[in-house]
Order: sequence, then C-alpha cells, then structure tokens
Amino acid sequence: MAAQDSTHDPVVTDNADASRFELHAGDALLSYADYTVTRSADATVVVVPHVQTIPEHRGQGNAAKLMDGLLDIIRSDGRRIEPICPFAVDHINNHPEHHDLRAC
Repeated sequence: MAAQDSTHDPVVTDNADASRFELHAGDALLSYADYTVTRSADATVVVVPHVQTIPEHRGQGNAAKLMDGLLDIIRSDGRRIEPICPFAVDHINNHPEHHDLRAC
C-alpha cells in the first residue's frame, strides 16, 4: 500500500517482505523504517525500532516525510504504532494528530 500516488513526489510504501516502510523518489530509496508486528486480542501493533535516511538524502526532511506516510498507512490499515526509535517517538510527540495511533 502506498501513502501517495504521484510518481514524481516521494512515496511511502510498506515493503512487508523486508519488514520496513520505505520512502522512494523514483527508483531512489531516500529513507526507511524497520518494523515488527505484534498482535493482541484488541490491536495489531507496528513496532518501529529504527528510522534511517540514506546519507546523501539527509537534511531534506525525508525522515519526517517517511513518518507521515507510514502513519497514514498504519491509520488506514486500522493498526497502531509503538515507536522505539527516538526520531519516531519525537515525531509522534510533536504531531498531536497522530497521538491516537500510539499503542502505549
């Protein structure tokens, strides 16, 4: 599932085979977030321990674009998030519109 449809703008996808969300612009990988999934009786939780931007693409807001896109995907799938990575924690803490997605 993609968070955007434009081929020219960065697009966030859920690469389930690699267990990571990825931000691409065309064929270039800009940033990614590793994840695992846990399930309980009342929720499916995406645990994000690591967010990384490829060195040549740092300083351009790509990690924030990745986080916004992956949060949109999580919301649309009815899942919740447990951010472990300090960047992911800060991003969610600084965006109240995403607070409802936190599993903890």
